[in-house]
Amino acid sequence: MVRRLALLGAALLAACAQPQRVEQTARPTIVSLNPCADAILAEVAEPAQVLAISHYSHDPRSTSMDLAEARRFPATGGTVEEVLALGPDLVVAGSFLPPATRAAFERLGVRVETFGVPGSVAESEAQIRRLAALTGQEERGEMLIARIDEVLERTRRGGERPSALLWQQGGIVAGPDALVTQLLEHTGFASHSAARGLGQGAYLPLEQVLADPPDAILSAGGERALAHPILQDLPETYHAKLDPYLTFCGGPTIIRASERLAALRDALGPSPRAPQGERKFKGSVGPEERLKPEAEASSRRTAV
Repeated sequence: MVRRLALLGAALLAACAQPQRVEQTARPTIVSLNPCADAILAEVAEPAQVLAISHYSHDPRSTSMDLAEARRFPATGGTVEEVLALGPDLVVAGSFLPPATRAAFERLGVRVETFGVPGSVAESEAQIRRLAALTGQEERGEMLIARIDEVLERTRRGGERPSALLWQQGGIVAGPDALVTQLLEHTGFASHSAARGLGQGAYLPLEQVLADPPDAILSAGGERALAHPILQDLPETYHAKLDPYLTFCGGPTIIRASERLAALRDALGPSPRAPQGERKFKGSVGPEERLKPEAEASSRRTAV
């Protein structure tokens, strides 16, 4: 700790003595403090360019990328002294980076680029292009976008749209303008919360869910209310789990989220408005389930 403070103090003194100029290089070295950008950088940048990623990506509860992939890169807690010790050309951060932290980086000659949470596939693809350009790897960015577009085309679902409640940690719901809501609708669901006028982060208590149940509840959290046994007693509601990390990032997360949601829509089977003997089944599907043939899915339905 003393050594880190000494390094920071020396850097600050040097910065005060002589103003620094931010250099722009074709293939800059990068420290990412943005967990959603971590996953994109792992795809588009050369490994040697990424000096460190955010500590969130090393945490299985918050990572937006494969944990083994994330641990190929060092991580930082995001402090100025940690980042300066690595000597990056560029810091990639979230839009909520404190102004004082940003000013400290820029005063010390480190370029800072911030990225917000994308609200659509188009916004996410624009971020991919921007990050790829910053890393000097435009071609890799286009390759990632092509993979996303291919999966989106494959996971598009039409026909009847059962209502789905995407219920997140703390009992909150995704708003109508959230990326995950767009993916929900793309894969054949209708947003239960959006239809009821609930915005991003609105709280939806268990009692209201029981009083007005959707066709499907997708629980993206580990708290008791989201997995309450009483939810299994709703006779016409399908209940499944969705990994929380699939709900808050774009980039390659779009691929995994759309595949998972499409698999859940296929498992749900015919429309809730289908004849009595063709209604959907109850049950809980874990994150590990893969898309099953229609014959197998049909065998799991029960009449209600």
